[in-house]
Order: sequence, then structure tokens, then C-alpha cells
Amino acid sequence: MALATITTKGQITIPKSVRDSLMLSTGDQIEFIVTAKREALIRPISKKVDEVFGILHKPGRKTVSVEEMDIKIRQRMKDNF
Repeated sequence: MALATITTKGQITIPKSVRDSLMLSTGDQIEFIVTAKREALIRPISKKVDEVFGILHKPGRKTVSVEEMDIKIRQRMKDNF
């Protein structure tokens, strides 16, 4: 179990084992979620470039310009409304 102490300024240091488990590093942001049972959950909300790099890449797919994407979006919006 990892423990942290709240300072007089309301700050805590997240234990290294927790930071490592959540893959947190300096500058990352976390979200605090308070449950109905008055428990707090922490969740990382930032993503590193390495984690999302290439996520949209599909081998064999042709590249599309921003203008082409905008045209397709407009067409889809017209079709749906």
C-alpha cells in the first residue's frame, strides 16, 4: 500500500510506485474522482505523443488533405440532417 501525507498547503507527493504504475511523469495531469462512498480515485488524463503517434495510420490507406476531410465532413452532415 502506498501512502501520502497532505502538507499544510494541501499538497501531496504521489508515491513513486503509484507514478510508475500509472506511467506518470513531470507535467502530467491527473483527475480526482470522489465516489459516493467518499473515496477518491485518481486517473491520468494526459497522453504522451509516443502513446498516440500513428494511431490513425492504416497500411495501404491513401493520405487525405485537411480540405478533403472538411468536404467529406460537410457532405456527411448534409446527408444526416
